[in-house]
Amino acid sequence: MSERVTWTIEQGVADVRLARPDKMNALDPAMFDGILTAIDTLGKTPGLRAVVLSGEGRAFCAGLDMASMASAGAGTDLAARSHGLANSFQQVAWGWRTLPVPVIAAVHGVAFGGGLQIASGADIRIAAPDARLSVMELKWGIVPDMAGFVLWRDTVRDDVLRELTYTAREFDAAEAQSFGFVTRLAEDPHAEALALARTIAGRSPDAIRAAKRLANQEGDAAAVLVAESVEQAALLRSPNQIEAVMANMQKRSPQFRD
Repeated sequence: MSERVTWTIEQGVADVRLARPDKMNALDPAMFDGILTAIDTLGKTPGLRAVVLSGEGRAFCAGLDMASMASAGAGTDLAARSHGLANSFQQVAWGWRTLPVPVIAAVHGVAFGGGLQIASGADIRIAAPDARLSVMELKWGIVPDMAGFVLWRDTVRDDVLRELTYTAREFDAAEAQSFGFVTRLAEDPHAEALALARTIAGRSPDAIRAAKRLANQEGDAAAVLVAESVEQAALLRSPNQIEAVMANMQKRSPQFRD
């Protein structure tokens, strides 16, 4: 845990918060380090069932702190793959997608540039109706390079993404939902995200993790069909699968084992 990113875990749900409210959680080197630490630590945490990602204060994340990042980025080898497929800048967004459990982003205030890409790394995004979003990088003469194009490809229509990238214009939460950047809207996105995470945490942890692996599965139809069969074969008649069936038949809360 760092001064920039904090989290608590209760009943398998991690409540992760970007914690630089005085700067609208803008991304400086310490924030990058804090997010990378959070992803790495949570990925190794036993008993984790779901993650909620939000920002403290007035915003989710206002994007890059250009002043602090101008010198920090000098000489950085962006081609180096420090985190599997990703470099360290991409990992702060891509890493949420690679966590073994579902991640739900609660977006309020603004999610600009890198902040929008970080939110997009979540499996599900719940936004406040008055939230403002932007693919803002072209405003600064750069392109989205924190895994945004990979994360948006399956949810945002290509021509819409091109327009928003080329213009860097702001759009509201209702537009974001229609475009595919946001899953749904809620007056209190953090409370809604926590409630959803707790629902997910009540499902079989084996099945939830298998479902996320399938959702992340790359390849053609043949590869995904084989992956479905492999995951299902491992789940059938396993202790947690049997417990799910028995709990439903006996109309009681399941007692799963991690």
